[in-house]
This record gives sequence, structure tokens and C-alpha cells, in this order.
Amino acid sequence: MTPGARLQAAIDILSTIAEMRHPADRVVDGWARASRFAGSKDRAAVSELVYSVLRHRAELAAALGADTPRLLALGAVALIDGAGHAGAMALADGARHAPAALAPDEAAALRAAVLPAADAPASVRLNYPEWLHAEFERAFGGDLEAEMVALMERAPTDLRVNLLKGTREAAMEALAAENVETESCPLSPWGLRLKGRANITGLKAFRDGLVEVQDEGSQLACLVAGAAPGEQVVDLCAGGGGKSLALAALMGNRGQIHACDTDRRRLAKLMPRAQRAGTRNIQTRFIKPHILPGGADADFPDLEGKADSVLVDAPCSGTGAWRRSPDARWRLTPELLESYRVTQAEVLARGARLVRPGGRLVYVTCSLLPSENEDRIAGFLGQCEDFVQLPWQARWPDDLPVPHAPPGLALRLSPVRCGTDGFFVAIMQRKT
Repeated sequence: MTPGARLQAAIDILSTIAEMRHPADRVVDGWARASRFAGSKDRAAVSELVYSVLRHRAELAAALGADTPRLLALGAVALIDGAGHAGAMALADGARHAPAALAPDEAAALRAAVLPAADAPASVRLNYPEWLHAEFERAFGGDLEAEMVALMERAPTDLRVNLLKGTREAAMEALAAENVETESCPLSPWGLRLKGRANITGLKAFRDGLVEVQDEGSQLACLVAGAAPGEQVVDLCAGGGGKSLALAALMGNRGQIHACDTDRRRLAKLMPRAQRAGTRNIQTRFIKPHILPGGADADFPDLEGKADSVLVDAPCSGTGAWRRSPDARWRLTPELLESYRVTQAEVLARGARLVRPGGRLVYVTCSLLPSENEDRIAGFLGQCEDFVQLPWQARWPDDLPVPHAPPGLALRLSPVRCGTDGFFVAIMQRKT
């Protein structure tokens, strides 16, 4: 593909994302599958330009005075990639597969474009919705700028070594034999971080179940949640089952994990993954979204008040994962955020009913917003007086380095403080 054709492909993808409001990774993958003429370097270049626009959309729109996919892509080439106005305009020459020549108003906007200065609003310079500013200030205080800059960077690719299949050292050797260089993650005892890029799902180490893709922050959430051999564990919002698989390894295949979800399609992905991982103590359970207040939970007649641990990996805004999904920041609305908060309260209340006296209720989000984290826990504890919050430090293994997390009972991870995606973990115990 020519540079102009790559630019046009990025414009087409951005247009689809804007019109359909589909996740960017799904649209990019769909384009790649349908564009067999595109080589690996072409796919990488197109993908990089798309994600560059999504990471910098607010400042590009401010610089250009417009937010059309075509101008945003040209602006990213000129201002983010460093090609300059002339370099970007040269790619839109109307040649075959390249963008059409710029209209006079487009050319004028591109020539005049300058990225916002230091006195511009933080939400513009740092590319997040302005209506979230108060929440981020509350979350980060004086660290807001550094954390939001970090959320614009590309996230590393982390792997979790499956201890049911081998050690971290054995996994590093197996990956090196496939020309994939890794290093140990700083905090997770099971974590490996790629030094470059690789097609993980095509590797023998992945197909054999020795490694799974999982951010180090997610691994740490599982580590502090804990699960001992022989326990009865409920993963209430299991999705594709990444955390269930990590907990199964912690349990050494002893005990039982009940992986539950309201989406049959997501849940169906778990058992093939469990088979590949050599996991034998997971069973899946499709559940309905809601239960009647005060009534019996028909989906859990056998587990009410009996679980040693209930993991509530709650649906959330995903603000902690913006490094991986920069388009998610632009899809989030106040109404959608409020719907997440309602669901979070519901699943916390539902999970609490399953915990035995002395058992644990673990609430996890990949959100950085206090309204989805601290506020939800405060609301829950205010209504459920038979639970008490435990300090996460008490659940942390003595032989591991401690995350540089903010003080408090809950564990809060972020890119700047911990080098991970943003996560929140609160551990509550039911009184005996």
C-alpha cells in the first residue's frame, strides 16, 4: 500500500467507528481480515494512525476546528506523527486509493492547525471528556496531568503464566524458542511482559495453555482477591473467564469455581480456554440479569450463604483501560456511566447473598472513577451492616514487592503509580 492508501484506509476505519460506534479494535480487525492485499507493515501503519487519532482526538479537533475523520487523520499525520502540514497534504493528492485533494477550507484548517497550548483546558490537552474532569481531579488530585498523559500511551502486552502448566522461567524459555523476548513483570509473580510485538495466539506456548494474555493489573487483582485450594468460589461477572482461570491456577485445580454471566456468548468462550489451560475445577452458569428484591435468587438455590469467596468483577466505564481502548473515552456518556453505577450496586447486593459467614466479597473494576469505586463500596457497607472492609495489604503475600498504591483499605492501581492498567479492588468480609 502507498502512504496515501494507508491514510485513506485509516479515514475509512475512523468513519466506521464514528458512524457505527463499534469498538475500534473490532473495526480495525474487520478491515484487516477483509483487506488481504495489506501486508503486516501496512496493517500496523493503518492501525497506528487510527489509534493515534483516537488518543489525541480532543486536541486535534481543537487544533483543526473540526472533528471529521478525514481532517482528524490528516491532522494526526501533520501534528502527532511530525510530517508537517505540507507532508500531510501531499498524501491527499487524489491518486488511486489515496484521499481526494483537500477542499480550500480543509487546506486552510490544516495549515492553521496548532496543538493546544499549556493554558488550554486539561480535558482538551489530555484528551478526555470535560464532564469527567471533576471525577478525575477527585481520583488523582495533583497527579491528574501525569496520569492522563499515561493513559494516552500505548499499553504493554502482558502475559500470565499458567502455573498448572509450568513456571515463569519455563514460559520465558518456551517463548524465546519462538523468538518472543519477554521480561518478568515488576509485581505479578506470574507475569511476563513482551519486549516487542508478537502474534500471541499463534504461539505454541499459547496453544498449549502455558500463557494467557492478561494485564499485570488484572493479575494483581486476582492475587489480592485470593482463592485457596478447596474453596467454593463464585465469579459473578465472569465474561470470558480470564480471572476465573487465574484463580483456578491459584487453587491448584482443587475446590470449585462457579463462573457466571448474563451473556451466553461471552461465557461460551471460557470452557475452551479452561480445557487449553488444563483447568478442571471451573463450571459455568448462565444467570439472569436481575433478581426480585427480597426474593430468593433462582439462579443460586445451592450457593446462597455458602461461598468462601465471591468475586464481583463489575461492569464499569473501563476508564482504567483507556491505554488499550482509547475510543472508549469518546463512547462513554453520563447516561451510560449512571447505568453502570446502578448495575454495580445490584451485583454487589446479589453477590453478598452468596457469601458464607467469614467469607469474602471482592469487588473489582477497571475504572479510575470514585463514583464507581469508593462510592459504591461506601453505599454497599451502609446498607449491608454484616460486612466489614478488610485492608488489601493484609491479603498481599509477604514475599512480593508491594505496589506503590495510594493509602486506603482498597487497592488502587494506575499506569503512573504501578505501571498497570487502572484497577480498583475492595475486599469485604461477612461477619461471623
